Amino acid sequence: MLADIVSTFLVSISPLGESRVGIPLGIFKGLPILVAFVFGLAGNLLVFPLFNTAIDLVHKSLWKYHTYRQTSLWMMRRSKKLLGKHVKAYGFWGLMLFVMIPLPVTGAYMGVIGAKVFGIGTKTAFLAISIGIVISASIITVVSHLVS
Repeated sequence: MLADIVSTFLVSISPLGESRVGIPLGIFKGLPILVAFVFGLAGNLLVFPLFNTAIDLVHKSLWKYHTYRQTSLWMMRRSKKLLGKHVKAYGFWGLMLFVMIPLPVTGAYMGVIGAKVFGIGTKTAFLAISIGIVISASIITVVSHLVS
C-alpha cells in the first residue's frame, strides 16, 4: 500500500500527470478513494510552491542561455494563448477556472506560468490555483470512482 501511495503522490506532483492521472492511478491500484484523493491532492498542491520558487530562482541565472530563453519564450507564448482570454477578462476567477478544468495542459504548472506571464500576485495566484486544483481533483475522484 505504501508503494501505491508514493506512486500516487509522485504522479500527482509531476507535470505529465498531476492529480488528473495520480488519483485514478491510486484508485486503480486499489487505494481507498479518500487515500488516493488526499495524496493526489497533496502532490498537486505542492506544485505551486515548488514550481513558483524554481522559476524565481533559476529564471534570472538561466536567461542568458539561448536554449533556455527560447523554451521560456515558447512556454510564455503558449500560456498567454491558452490563458489570455480567461485571465484578462476574469483575473482570479479565470485562472481558477482554467486550472479547474480537468484536461491536459490546464493544470497547476500552466497556471503558475500564466500567473507569472500576466503578473498576478503570488498570494492571489496561489489561492486561485489551489482552489482550481481542489475542484479538479474532486471531479476526477468522483468520475474515477464511478468508472471503477
